[in-house]
This record gives sequence, C-alpha cells and structure tokens, in this order.
Amino acid sequence: MSRGKSPLGEFAARPLVRKRKKFRWKKASYKRRVLKLRRKTDPLEGAPQASGIVLEKVGIESKQPNSAIRKAVRIQLSKNGKQITAFIPGDGGLKYIDEHDQVLVEGIGGAMGGAMGDLPGVRWKVIQVNGVSLESLIYGKKEKPIR
Repeated sequence: MSRGKSPLGEFAARPLVRKRKKFRWKKASYKRRVLKLRRKTDPLEGAPQASGIVLEKVGIESKQPNSAIRKAVRIQLSKNGKQITAFIPGDGGLKYIDEHDQVLVEGIGGAMGGAMGDLPGVRWKVIQVNGVSLESLIYGKKEKPIR
C-alpha cells in the first residue's frame, strides 16, 4: 500500500476509525465543543444569569447607520470578579441604577450569544436592581429599596 491513501480491504475499519478521529481535531467546531472553550471564555461560566456590583455608568455609541448613545453599566460579577458591560433596557432605566447597586444580568439575546442590534460588544442586559425588577421600577409599580 502506497503512502497517503486510505486503508482499503477487509480489515480496514479500525485504521479508518482511528484516522477519522485524528482528523476531527482539525475542525474548529469539534475542537471548541469537546474542549468546552465557549464555557471557559464566557464570563457567566455557562449560567443563564449572574449578579454583580455596578462600577460605573457608561454611554455607548450605536453602530452605523444609527446615531444614539445607548445607556449601559460596567459590572463586576460577584462569582468570579470579571468585569462586563451590560445594557440598560427601557426608557429612563438609567435613573434607577446607581454605583454600588447590586444588579442581575442575563444574555441580551443576540445571534449565537453575541451582541444584539447596534450595540457593539455588549452581550448582557440588566433585569434586576437591588432585588427589584427593572421593568417594575420603570413602570412605577415598585419603589427601589435603599440598601
């Protein structure tokens, strides 16, 4: 049998299986899945939600062709100390969030867990402030507790 060809014949199954296993590692999708690289690079570590402390309020310029300053906050996660930027949804949501508040964040719902719409690099949104839903604060159903 010459070099570079696939094994042929009656007893070829085992070498073919071995060869296929070896070459699967060339595929990025296989490698990332088997080594769990997505979970390792994710600040939330695969969890659907995470809590953290607000470090600062930031305004993020939206991508072309839109022109706006989207309101967001820098958060330090309590589970691992990593810092992330989270979008504040709703009209006037920024008024209810101050520095050192405890917030709960979840994924923003972009394609494949990435950023959504015209927000560059923002993958999370704030859903709770000091244990009270941000939505109920905006609509005036609840008052923000003082901690």
